[in-house]
Amino acid sequence: MSFDTSSKILTRRRVLALGAAAGGALILPQHLQAQGAPQQQGGGRTRLDVTQGSFKPIPIAVPDFIGSEAAGVNVTKIVIDNLRRSGLFAPIDPASYIEKIANSDATPRFADWKVINADALAVGRIARQPDGRPRAEFRLWDVNQGKQLAGEIVIAPPGSPRRIAHIISDVIYERLTGEKGYFDTRVVFIDETGAKDRRAKRLAIMDQDGANVRYLTRGSDLVLTPRFSPSGPEITYMAYGDADPRVILMNIDTGQREVVGDFKGMTFAPRFSPDGQRIVMSLQQGGNSSIFAMDLRSKATMRLTDSTAIDTAPSFSPDGSRICFESDRGGKPQIYVMGAGGGAAQRISFQEGSYSTPVWSPRGDYIAFTKQGKGQFAIGVMKPDGKDERILTEGYHAEGPTWAPNGRVIMFFKDQGAGPSLYTVDITGRYEVKIQTPAYASDPAWSPLLR
Repeated sequence: MSFDTSSKILTRRRVLALGAAAGGALILPQHLQAQGAPQQQGGGRTRLDVTQGSFKPIPIAVPDFIGSEAAGVNVTKIVIDNLRRSGLFAPIDPASYIEKIANSDATPRFADWKVINADALAVGRIARQPDGRPRAEFRLWDVNQGKQLAGEIVIAPPGSPRRIAHIISDVIYERLTGEKGYFDTRVVFIDETGAKDRRAKRLAIMDQDGANVRYLTRGSDLVLTPRFSPSGPEITYMAYGDADPRVILMNIDTGQREVVGDFKGMTFAPRFSPDGQRIVMSLQQGGNSSIFAMDLRSKATMRLTDSTAIDTAPSFSPDGSRICFESDRGGKPQIYVMGAGGGAAQRISFQEGSYSTPVWSPRGDYIAFTKQGKGQFAIGVMKPDGKDERILTEGYHAEGPTWAPNGRVIMFFKDQGAGPSLYTVDITGRYEVKIQTPAYASDPAWSPLLR
């Protein structure tokens, strides 16, 4: 059993994709089959409904990758932590392993893994390329059927050895759930240090799991509400210095900055359109604010709402045809949806409380929001027509949701007294995790997949 190494490798390369239908089949553990959750879709691919709270995490074993010390990074631990944090996997305690993997190319003794109730098994080895970059070869097995589901060679990009583990995690996630992964991503956020009444706020970026924090600004200006472009390594954010608030466009790889515009009374940072060519934002004029769109090439602006209300926090649908936003035109902040060119808006939130910061899912199936009522803050989701509203998590000052690129996890922040921290919660609301950062952190924005 060997890996094909004949073609050119960039970041990752699919070398084997075995199993039923050679590349289309997914593990169907008995506990999932019993629920009737899997449904056949086009191309023979099986997809699991992971939006329901009754979903049981998939038991998976991930023994230490052979030669992992050579990577300079604990690949196995990162993979296990990624899978556990998603809420869809239940990594098995290594102390219960019976077979000790000495050769990652050999067929496992499936009986040993069945005894400990593993549905899936991921094994691999790590070595270093001549240029010093870690190289992983790994295989994913369906324990119950005794079949290999995937085999890959993954070479870490220059300067980013941890990405090798995130890429492997994404492969496992996709093969076992039918959904794209989200681990090989970054998050931009506001790092907060100092006394509560005079916090220094710096723009920072990190891996989605909180590692590799890098600061993008020095803290001399107040920075707020960063947002990722869906089409490249660019972010937009608000900067408040001695002059009027400015909208900044920044390339996070090169550090190059461009002032998009100086707008008096800006109330909310802009968000990108799905193609990255436009931004949508709210501008305060007098006692109200309206939604505007700007073409980033021509800098031409177009007014989308015109009322006496406060319209703010706009967000494009993933196909670019609609915009959701927050407005108090009904008496208190609620969520509305309108066409991307403006026009009539439809209110979609009707339950008790006030709604704010709506953000459309990358999949288009839900809109996330912040909700406040009876002294409590909450993060929730609803369908774009307002149906099926549900609260995922509650907490003091829980706000600012941002979607993972696969639309199955939300990151947000909440302040439990001393200062804000970042958290993730899966779409079922069943699994919430705190993301460790060097200092207080707020206002996260999730990147697209890096590859």
